[in-house]
Amino acid sequence: MDQCRRSPAWQWTVVLLCLLCATSKRVSAEPKDPASGLHAAVDRAIEKVKPALVRIHVVSTEFGEGREIKMQAVGSGAIISPDGFLITNHHVAGHGARMFCTLSDRQEIEADLIGTDPLTDIAILKLRPDKPRVFAFVKFGDSSKIRVGDYVLAMGSPMALSQSVTLGILSNVEMVLPRFFGPGGRFKMDGEDVGGLVRWIGHDAAIYPGNSGGPLVNLQGDIVGINEISLGLGGAIPANLAKSVADQLMAHGKVQRSWLGFDVQPLLKGAKDDHGVLIGGIVHGSPADVAGIKTGDRLLRLNGQPTHVRYEEQMPDFMRLVTSLPIGKEVPAVVLRDGKEVTLTVAAAERGELYPTQHELKAWGLTGRNLSALLAKEMKRTSRDGVMVTTVRPGGPAGEAKPALEPQDVLVEVDRKPVNSVEDLIELTKTITQGKKRPVPVIATFERKAARYMTVVKVGMEELRDPGLEVSKAWLPVETQVISRDIAKQLAQPDLKGFYITQVYSDSSAEKAGLKPGDFVTAVDDIKLTAAAPEDQDELDTLIRQYDIGKTVQLTVVRDLKPAKISVELTRSPKLRREMKKYRNDDFEFTVRDVAFFDSAEEQWDHGQNGALVEDVKSGSWAELGSLYIGDLILEVDHHPVSDVESLKKLMMQVAAQKPSTVVMRVKRGIHSMYVELEPNWKE
Repeated sequence: MDQCRRSPAWQWTVVLLCLLCATSKRVSAEPKDPASGLHAAVDRAIEKVKPALVRIHVVSTEFGEGREIKMQAVGSGAIISPDGFLITNHHVAGHGARMFCTLSDRQEIEADLIGTDPLTDIAILKLRPDKPRVFAFVKFGDSSKIRVGDYVLAMGSPMALSQSVTLGILSNVEMVLPRFFGPGGRFKMDGEDVGGLVRWIGHDAAIYPGNSGGPLVNLQGDIVGINEISLGLGGAIPANLAKSVADQLMAHGKVQRSWLGFDVQPLLKGAKDDHGVLIGGIVHGSPADVAGIKTGDRLLRLNGQPTHVRYEEQMPDFMRLVTSLPIGKEVPAVVLRDGKEVTLTVAAAERGELYPTQHELKAWGLTGRNLSALLAKEMKRTSRDGVMVTTVRPGGPAGEAKPALEPQDVLVEVDRKPVNSVEDLIELTKTITQGKKRPVPVIATFERKAARYMTVVKVGMEELRDPGLEVSKAWLPVETQVISRDIAKQLAQPDLKGFYITQVYSDSSAEKAGLKPGDFVTAVDDIKLTAAAPEDQDELDTLIRQYDIGKTVQLTVVRDLKPAKISVELTRSPKLRREMKKYRNDDFEFTVRDVAFFDSAEEQWDHGQNGALVEDVKSGSWAELGSLYIGDLILEVDHHPVSDVESLKKLMMQVAAQKPSTVVMRVKRGIHSMYVELEPNWKE
């Protein structure tokens, strides 16, 4: 049967319908604008994470020149639990004395340091709100699933600005610092090589100072890393490692790690295969030494896990295996030695921290720390007894001893009593100095490398003594300058000699007598003055001091080029600044003195101005951090008036007894008055 014939018009209609259908399908199948989709994903991630983002203001403690120095810094962090635990970097908060966190809604909440781990540069804080509450928090993602090219967001507070977000891609998921950077090129925290355990996530999302500790987030709004370094690329600690450390810090306040005591390195280039890791050295007496592991061995398997370290990027995986071994439990270690496999058993010891916390010992003028097991081995010591000196204050007791103590010395005895720890030294010092107002000389025995020394240290803080009063003399209450020959010539009075009055003190006998600034004094009781050069400045004062206090003298004065006679009663010379009573506060590290007559005159204060004048503020002190400045006049402490140094001393003794979290002072500064808030971290 013949097929139906179709008309040309119908055929073109079918073709057109097919074309329209195909076009319609293509249009409906086309994806949306990729930029629009990315923007939406970024918005969702930000919305999820931002409520958990915090800016951390840290007052941290460093140690130098024999004292604890307070420093301010700002970093970032993220809340990781509803009860307010938050994660940041050790280098942000690991030495924090006080920390305040600003949340996304601008609330400021103080936080406590729960635990810190310099080896991975992770620290955990806990928010301390005024009343219990539930916090918004962000979850960790699985950093093992990230891929180069993934979009990520770096979130934090760069340059101490409010929370911000930058977008980038993952550039490298196994970034390490090259060995050719050398020992000085390693990234170390408190002596710990962070790159030993951390293989960073490299990304190009912009990060700046202040971003440290902030989260690196994927587009699902999960933490995939903790931002830490910037080396052209940003570097973040992988989330899986950060979370495992955070869990231990939240549970125990520290990370427990195992230690074998060997030095390892990637296989040499001449190695015939990729199996194992090269043993470069053994610490004497370490678990590895006891197990019989030797330098030059190739460790093939440890606790049943094969090892492959030909490249530096593989080393962190191996070190995490070593540090996670069960402590005290024997595990197999298979080494290749002289071409043969040898199976040994090794029982790991607890690693502990490398550098214990430093302490300031003001009475000694030094800072020191206990010896950890690792530090004792590094110093080739057979025991952990003693206190290692870390810094010495120039001119302080330890620095003035002969011989003087130096950093790295280990103090082992005081007056023949053993010193096994910082705690021992603190207790001995209390016993030695109790009730003493002057330093007490003691015999201190210390070890320096392999040698043992004795010295005498005058231990204790010497109280500021009353400087004593100078002998009061008669005084003319004015300030003057010599009428130099040049001035006399310009005045067309070449024979004019004596003194030009620059200032007349208010409410003084000189003002009452009618003396004025601009007067020329040429004679005293008709004794002509001869001063004609700057070196003659003392002539008038010397002449006046020969009179008795209360005596009236007649001054010959030239005013408006006309001579006159003015009688003035001489008064008692006021106390000099150096004669004023002083007080040094060692908790906040500032020194004040009573207000002198000349202070009031110079600052144009009322006569008898109350207060205590700040004469010194130590760098890195609580006083400096609270913005107390040299030259401030302290008027109040916690709303109690300060009349003089003695009243301030009593108020500060009450403060020390009560140990409040803040101390508010009202100060006079120039023509202004203001409140300054000191926020100490009291130590028992």
